[in-house]
Amino acid sequence: MNWHARMIAADLDFDGAPLLRREFALETGHGDVVAARLTLSALGVVEAWLNGERVSPDLLTPGWTSYEWRVRYTEYDVSALLGDTNVLGLALGNGWYRGRLGWSGKSGIYGDTLGGFAQLEVTYADGHVEVLGTDSSWAAGPSAVTANDLYDGQTIDARRDSRAWLEPGFEASGWAGVHELEFDLATLVPNAGPPIRPLAEVAPVAVWRSPAGATLVDFGQNLVGFVRATVQGPVGTEIVIRHAEVLEHDELGTRPLRTALATDRYILSGGPDVFEPTFTFHGFRYAEVTGWPGELTAGDIAAVVVGSELKRTGTFASSNPLLDKFHENVVWGMRGNFVGVPTDCPQRDERLGWTGDIAAFAPTAAYLFDVEAFLAEWLVDVALEQGHANGVIPYVVPDPLKYLEIPVEITTEQESTAVWSDAGVWVPWDLYEAYGDSAVLAAQFDSMASHVRHVETLLSPTGLWDTGFQFGDWLDPDAPPEDPAAAKADTGVVATVSLYHSARIVADAAVVLGRQAEAEEFGAIASRLRAAFTEHYLDHGVIRSDCTTVYALAIVFDILDAPDAVFAGNRLAELAAASGYRISTGFAGTPFISDALSQTGHHDEAYRLLLEEECPSWLYPVTMGATTIWERWDSMLPDGSINPGEMTSFNHYALGAVADWMHRVVGGISPLAPGYSEVLI
Repeated sequence: MNWHARMIAADLDFDGAPLLRREFALETGHGDVVAARLTLSALGVVEAWLNGERVSPDLLTPGWTSYEWRVRYTEYDVSALLGDTNVLGLALGNGWYRGRLGWSGKSGIYGDTLGGFAQLEVTYADGHVEVLGTDSSWAAGPSAVTANDLYDGQTIDARRDSRAWLEPGFEASGWAGVHELEFDLATLVPNAGPPIRPLAEVAPVAVWRSPAGATLVDFGQNLVGFVRATVQGPVGTEIVIRHAEVLEHDELGTRPLRTALATDRYILSGGPDVFEPTFTFHGFRYAEVTGWPGELTAGDIAAVVVGSELKRTGTFASSNPLLDKFHENVVWGMRGNFVGVPTDCPQRDERLGWTGDIAAFAPTAAYLFDVEAFLAEWLVDVALEQGHANGVIPYVVPDPLKYLEIPVEITTEQESTAVWSDAGVWVPWDLYEAYGDSAVLAAQFDSMASHVRHVETLLSPTGLWDTGFQFGDWLDPDAPPEDPAAAKADTGVVATVSLYHSARIVADAAVVLGRQAEAEEFGAIASRLRAAFTEHYLDHGVIRSDCTTVYALAIVFDILDAPDAVFAGNRLAELAAASGYRISTGFAGTPFISDALSQTGHHDEAYRLLLEEECPSWLYPVTMGATTIWERWDSMLPDGSINPGEMTSFNHYALGAVADWMHRVVGGISPLAPGYSEVLI
């Protein structure tokens, strides 16, 4: 792009949500306008208006990227909005750039100054192109937003709301100037993924008073977005809306939010007001409303569902209502965690792009929705973060943790970790298998190869990946609530088998791309890992730690010879029966245990595991009224109290990865070749 515009910032911060405006007249003597294109970006998030009209319904533009190396821009056709005299206006918010990120309480990780960027290109009938953009001639002023944060919520003072700033001739009393920021325009890249937009509206199913006297609202569905309120009351009245996913003891259950306030505040103008806090989002089913003038009714408010705009491609229905509800919960969990990047959860002081979650869930995601562009766009940041971290694919992408104090139990210096870092290999391959386009492999191959090569340097003299910190079979249901890494599965077994799987994928990707030398290189790495695994972890068919996860991974990742695979399948079936067909796997094993059973002929055991209703199981949360997938098998205990662990979310899609098996085995439709060019019914 030939950039005329510059990234600009308000001379005054204006409560962290400044407005930027520029009034201009079109050039004359060139005939009619035949095209007009607006390019929009920000350090923070931005919404744009042209002559009083919203340019687009997009929210939280330009989304979250690894800002150190790239900031996205989006282009809009604004031909229909132009007049002779025009006003272009931008509203800025903190977003991911300057808002809180992570659980340390720190904000402004990427920068302390919000920036706005807009370039308008107007093409006339004679071919002349007029270009206008953000520069030092713009003006900045206050908005009705007096606070905004993705974790903590948004405050809107309707007494300060006015559309006059979008009209020609506006008297900018109290406004200030702007200045150009030192910003490398080469970091601006086109947004190749889908926009974040309002996706649906959900009406309340109940409004009532809690035992403590609070007004509570149930929207009937754990969702991600915000509450839109339509209200009129005395000027200066403050309405406070707190959000939570669950109730506990008949009151709003906010403890799982940790330090996230998840609270919006609306201050009334005295006339009819409509509040939409579009600079934040919350994960919630319930809202607590205080300060409402008069009696709150279900018609006064609605939940606006927000997420990346993805085309639905796959569905599932069966004769079992609980199973159908579970699958619906998987869909809602995915929808709420695909907001710009694939996140772990959408509600507490985290909402980060944890690599382990999407490593498990990518095949399910690719069946349910068209996620090719969404995940390919995210993978660009995977490679960038890895390239600036000595080959290490970090725990989260984008990675703000490198700027924060990470708890000691996770480690103060990130290193490659199985399943999580393997996402850089597994996700591109999942996309190739789902859509049949080798372009994603070509784009990511260097990253994929770099991951395996780097981890090979971490192996012990035995040739095993049994060194360093590992998440392992995270959230094994037998682990204590305060120590989710204390799993039954030996971490070296999990890591070594996962790396073997990654090495085989890279070898296969090299074959697809015609890179014979790399195919041989990574095939040899896989062979060495298999030999080391067989020597050190296999004893007459028994895999070290002798638990469900190690057998499931060994079977599905095909690291066993045929006789040992038969033994592993039989042993896995025995262990499943011994557990009463309750779940005994965590993040590493759960996506694969059903496949491991069915691949080895144990279909009955796989179905009994799927259909079990006692805790821990996939259907237990459904029996407890869940409308999304929980982070823990027992996020809500049978007595209705919240799990006592510090880390408890009611919207995590990772454990819903069994839906991939449901699609292929229960539903019975699976691809035999990439992109479903050959299909097995």
